[in-house]
Amino acid sequence: MNTQLKRMQRLLEIGRTLNSVTELRDALLLILGAAAELTDSFGASVLDPEPDEESLRFLVNTPDLQMLQTLLIPINESIAGLAFRKKETVVVNDISRAPLHSKRADELSGFPTRSVVACPILFRGEVLGILEVINKMGGADYTGEDVTMLETLAAHAAIAIQNAHLQQQLEETRDEAQRLDKMKTDFVAITSHELRTPLGLILGHSTFLRELIGEEHHEQLDTIIRNAMRLKEIIDNMTRVHNIQSGVASVRRRTVSVRKLVLDALAAVRKEAESKGITLGFDIEDSDLMIEGDADKIGIAILNVIQNGVAFTDQGGYVFVVAEEVPGYIKLTVKDNGIGIPTRDLNHIFERFYQVESHLTRKHGGMGLGLSVAKMNIELHGGRIWVDSAEGQGSTFTILLPLDADQAKAADKVFTS
Repeated sequence: MNTQLKRMQRLLEIGRTLNSVTELRDALLLILGAAAELTDSFGASVLDPEPDEESLRFLVNTPDLQMLQTLLIPINESIAGLAFRKKETVVVNDISRAPLHSKRADELSGFPTRSVVACPILFRGEVLGILEVINKMGGADYTGEDVTMLETLAAHAAIAIQNAHLQQQLEETRDEAQRLDKMKTDFVAITSHELRTPLGLILGHSTFLRELIGEEHHEQLDTIIRNAMRLKEIIDNMTRVHNIQSGVASVRRRTVSVRKLVLDALAAVRKEAESKGITLGFDIEDSDLMIEGDADKIGIAILNVIQNGVAFTDQGGYVFVVAEEVPGYIKLTVKDNGIGIPTRDLNHIFERFYQVESHLTRKHGGMGLGLSVAKMNIELHGGRIWVDSAEGQGSTFTILLPLDADQAKAADKVFTS
């Protein structure tokens, strides 16, 4: 087998091996070992540009010369810097004739450089670093084949470095997302706690005043009470979110009537629906339809979904609820002919504080917590909720709830598998 074929096979082997290497340093050391071997060089290095791009720093090298780790190589006064600036490979077979050669590395390492090839590590036109080999064995000159080997390995190095950069960005993004999520959680907990007491005083005193003063002031006080109740609903939703996320919430199962849960929810939104001329309707397959679950939490979930339908349905529209038993589950469907949900928002509407409308253009109330609370309460029971919608054509929310605790356990295994 000739030398060139052996070199190509070695390159293929390096490429396959790199696929299983996760740490950047390990990948670069593997590449450096191959670079020194395939070009028959004394040593090899990867140099990393400093943020100001005025100097290069040794990232890894072989042999491992740790004294070089703190050394800065000026870009304007070195062969590696020339390769960096020109974005092309530089070959010097007689270092004595290279005025740009920086002798700092030679002095620190004690290994004088006789010859060098500096190859830029390029990714989409950007120089990520320099792959360099020094001192061809036996005093021979570097050849075009050596350059080809080195440029191929530099391409592998570019992918390894870029992957490391992407991984770092991913981790930073994940950390930032966790930080923001904690801020949301803290905001929900603190706000709901701090607002509850003054709001209770507002409701208590305004209700008391309504009994004392004449009817001519009832309208003003009713406005205060009505809006205070809206604020109470927002705070209650925030508290529910916090309790579920902090693990405080629990499911107290008992047998409850599905018909009663639906009718109670419809009764709670009837006044708002009538003010908008929205028709409310329901179809319950069996008047004796029962489910084992936490009545309060299931009721809140159903109410929030129906409220969402009423809020986003225009004058003269409808919201219709269907309840039926399917094998092992109760299936609830809430259908409206409202404004619908844009495709881009469908995957986000169950997220906390998510609003389909911009805060500058929105005309519907709420803080984007109702559907989030509904989803959390349904999932506490081992159930699932989803939506089918098209902008301008209305929405259909489907709730699937296990009939009992045993079915909930079985469903949890299915849904998480």
